[in-house]
Amino acid sequence: MKVLVTGKDGQLGKSIHKLILNLHNDIEYILVGRKELDLSNSESISKYFNNNTGFNLIINCAAYTAVDKAEEESDLANQINHIALKQIADFANSQNAKLIHISTDYVFDGDCHFPYLEIDNTNPINIYGKTKLLGEKIIQRTMKNNAIIIRTSWLYSEFGHNFVKTMLKLGSEREEVTVVNDQIGTPTYATDLAEAIINIVNNENFKIGNFPSEIYNFSNLGEASWYDFAKEIFKFSNLNCKLTPICSQQFPVTALRPKYTTMSKDKIIDKFQLRISSWQKSLQKCLRTMT
Repeated sequence: MKVLVTGKDGQLGKSIHKLILNLHNDIEYILVGRKELDLSNSESISKYFNNNTGFNLIINCAAYTAVDKAEEESDLANQINHIALKQIADFANSQNAKLIHISTDYVFDGDCHFPYLEIDNTNPINIYGKTKLLGEKIIQRTMKNNAIIIRTSWLYSEFGHNFVKTMLKLGSEREEVTVVNDQIGTPTYATDLAEAIINIVNNENFKIGNFPSEIYNFSNLGEASWYDFAKEIFKFSNLNCKLTPICSQQFPVTALRPKYTTMSKDKIIDKFQLRISSWQKSLQKCLRTMT
């Protein structure tokens, strides 16, 4: 099997790369970044796929993820998160290849008070979420079969820029840090998502031909506010910085954030027999790799 992984320089792309280095099987993984395949440029996409064929699977980890900046760069966010996916899906169809695409909990408006199911109504409240939802829809329209969309949330890792790294930096530099406590979701360790993707690729339910395209939720187990998340980071890292909870109105940002985006993982667990760790356990695992 020949697998193309886009977004090799992002958190998930690097996490997949870390895992496949230790794999010994008949799967050939080809990882590309913006230099090889620039999703912001339709000509770059066409050129790459005209010159590179024979893929059995595409794992699309590339995305525009700057939530606040997307409000000002809506055209660019829409190109990367939506329009480019039509070209990728068309290519997958032409090659009879499968597609795994990573989406987000921000397709929801956050007005729910219980974990979201994959079938629940979507209603994104910021440009980032809107472009990601459009990307989901273009994949579903283009690929009636052989596509999996995985919605994830609050991704962090030992790579790149993320909330964990920001808290570690602020916690070591300041006497007090304020974090919002009225946005609820689930932190997701990128390595756990990468492992889930690789397990799905190797699962018999994925190997069958022409399965109906589906949406699945994946994050670690449990839920937390950003304050709860920061509190655990400080605790596990033995940081003595004072942590103060505030409401979202006290921390103004350009893009609105949904208040509640915890998602049910029952569907993906049942379908692919996955074992998922609690977010606290996975956070500890991540922090150990950073010390």
